[in-house]
Amino acid sequence: MPHINPNLARTQPPPIMAVQALLRETPLPTGKTLINLSQAAPADPPPEPLCQAIAGAALNDPAAHLYGPVLGLPALREEIAQHWSRAYGGAVTPGNVAVTAGCNQAFCAAIATLSAPGDEVILPSPWYFNQEMWLRMSGIATVPLPAGPEMLPDPDRAQALIGPRTRAIVLVTPNNPCGVEYPADLVQAFAALARRHGLALILDETYRDFDARPGRPHDLFTDPGWGETLIQLYSFSKAYRLTGHRVGALVAAPARIAEVEKFLDTVTICAGQLGQRAALWGMRNLGDWLAGERAEILARRAAFEAGFSHLPGWRLLGAGAYFAYAEHPFEEPSPALTRRLIAEQALIALPGTMFTPEGDPEAPRQMRFAFANIGFEVIGEVFDRLGAVSP
Repeated sequence: MPHINPNLARTQPPPIMAVQALLRETPLPTGKTLINLSQAAPADPPPEPLCQAIAGAALNDPAAHLYGPVLGLPALREEIAQHWSRAYGGAVTPGNVAVTAGCNQAFCAAIATLSAPGDEVILPSPWYFNQEMWLRMSGIATVPLPAGPEMLPDPDRAQALIGPRTRAIVLVTPNNPCGVEYPADLVQAFAALARRHGLALILDETYRDFDARPGRPHDLFTDPGWGETLIQLYSFSKAYRLTGHRVGALVAAPARIAEVEKFLDTVTICAGQLGQRAALWGMRNLGDWLAGERAEILARRAAFEAGFSHLPGWRLLGAGAYFAYAEHPFEEPSPALTRRLIAEQALIALPGTMFTPEGDPEAPRQMRFAFANIGFEVIGEVFDRLGAVSP
């Protein structure tokens, strides 16, 4: 076989694919239907009016089938800029916006503008595994920042990790995998730390539409010089159920957007045209619908918090957006428990070891539950099954 890039070879297989393989090879118990809490993605299609808008664009807009501007539809960039300026109380212009093929690509583009092989990026652990995977593939060292007992990273601990090759600090809030919503003063402290050291703060707000707090989650955009430090990432996949259309956004200083354009042109040329039109239509027409989706997710979160409070031996470490992150009471490590939950209870969640560096002492006791795709009638069954797991 021809040579394989060693950075790629030493990157873990995609965890969701690994779990799907585990499902194929593990027989389910008789009489139980699978409850899948592994992936944080909407399972339902977009609402009917948005589907109609997508169909109309496909049928009636010839440009929807052609290459478009590399940085995204001008109308969508304008809409994002206006919406962000209102939501965050700061000045965001279309020149600050790049439309990407999903938020994963926004992260990859941000890293590509910041770091070269041999550089370092500080990533709180537990982390979103695709971000660590991209850093590893790119030959960039991930510097883990262990979260504390409340699953919140500590700026003082981060400062001790900064070295001459550090280029960025990454935060995800609401967090994947832990669900926690980072307090505004904590986000501000990380921004100040990054600015003092000439680093970028990459702030992934994929799940911001499901934040339980009213008002803006932080004040970073109110600083006229926010672009000197902040790179913000966002996804339309969760807000409007557009996972298959791959639409995200990166918000940064215009000079960085110019570098992002080089990356996007080389990788995808442009985000999908139908998806971009869908995101634009959703932003203009689905505000009330999205508020209802948020209320539904927050109600499921509350149900999971209540369920864990009555589940002997388990300890909820964090909950929010699409996720609950918990410590289990069993002797076996979480990968083995994952297999046993499938075999005994037809229930699948992800082990904490998928979100941490190898050898992390806490991860074998931790599990992530993605609850966004199950209704209330299923949530009760989840806790019945967890309570029935044998010691």
